[in-house]
Amino acid sequence: MPTREPSSPPVKSPEEWLEKVAPEKTRGIFKLFLGYAPGVGKTYNMLSEAIRRHARGEDVVIGVVETHGRPKTAELAAQIEQVPRRTIEYKGVLFEEMNLDAILARKPQIVLIDELAHTNIEGSKHRKRYEDVLELLAANIDVLATMNVQHIESVAPTVQSVTGIQIRETVPDWFIQRADEIVMADLTPEALQTRMRRGDIYGHDRAEKALANFFRRGNLIALRELALQHVTKAVDRNLTAYMDAKRITANWAVRERVLVCISSSSASQALIARGARVAEGVGGELYVLHIETDRDRDKDEQSTLDANLQFARNLDAQVYVVKGKSIAHAVATFVREKRITHVIFGRTAVSGLRKYLYYWAIQHFLSESPNVDVHIVTQRPERE
Repeated sequence: MPTREPSSPPVKSPEEWLEKVAPEKTRGIFKLFLGYAPGVGKTYNMLSEAIRRHARGEDVVIGVVETHGRPKTAELAAQIEQVPRRTIEYKGVLFEEMNLDAILARKPQIVLIDELAHTNIEGSKHRKRYEDVLELLAANIDVLATMNVQHIESVAPTVQSVTGIQIRETVPDWFIQRADEIVMADLTPEALQTRMRRGDIYGHDRAEKALANFFRRGNLIALRELALQHVTKAVDRNLTAYMDAKRITANWAVRERVLVCISSSSASQALIARGARVAEGVGGELYVLHIETDRDRDKDEQSTLDANLQFARNLDAQVYVVKGKSIAHAVATFVREKRITHVIFGRTAVSGLRKYLYYWAIQHFLSESPNVDVHIVTQRPERE
């Protein structure tokens, strides 16, 4: 009786192997298209990406997209399936809101959501649209969304002071920081004003009024700078997360970070001010660090230290108080963890044993720290 050769197992495609070894996705991916003013192309860019992804076979739907009467935007939106909105009656008036429950029931791979800062009509499931997004992400649905930088909670007061326009709807910073990717939809202020004059953003009847108010060149330059800063921070967070995940210990000085090491001395405030000037000069972030040792402080020293830390916060520094037996070792560890590029130490003109101990601590720090620029600032000696 002839023997039967065992059949060969079916050959898996590369995609099947990747699907098998890839970790299971447990939450949706959040991609934010950020702009600095209406008309820069946030919604258009979001729709363009959605059309490309749909062409690749991904299941994409529109949760809510506001075309604002712009023909090109409406033309793109018409190419994507739209989940019908929900009608809600409020004080005798009918309003249309995004239908969160219908999207969850439809369960697409990707949903498009415009204007994240929108406040939902009373009677909706959630008060704010970004809360709807949180539920969609928890349901493992990817979200492409749009918003302008002036609606970020921490930015709104600055925008109001620059433009004189009150920002009524905001999104908390912690929500923006949850974005897996932030893409800036960008135009130069001059190009945006040209679009406005052509009637591409608002009708001609509104264009001149807008150009004389919110769309003034100075306003647009300031808003664009704020948006660029937020995108830079997002990229920096992504790089840090990547380096942590890959356990990369080298200091990639992509963005400058200036660290000022302070004590309970009253001279520390001048040191912090120097650090703030250095950070501004290199376009970097300011960090202020105090190392808590076992040494007891009296009431006056504690009061001075508290004043120093508050002074640093007033200058928008990121302030840290860390416990450590060895100041040099603790500072070196902090420099590695935060990927500091500049360190500023104060030096009081001392002599004898204190001078020796100071230089020993600096050498100890240099031997443990990664490549970092060290600034030693001579300070007025304190009275013994």
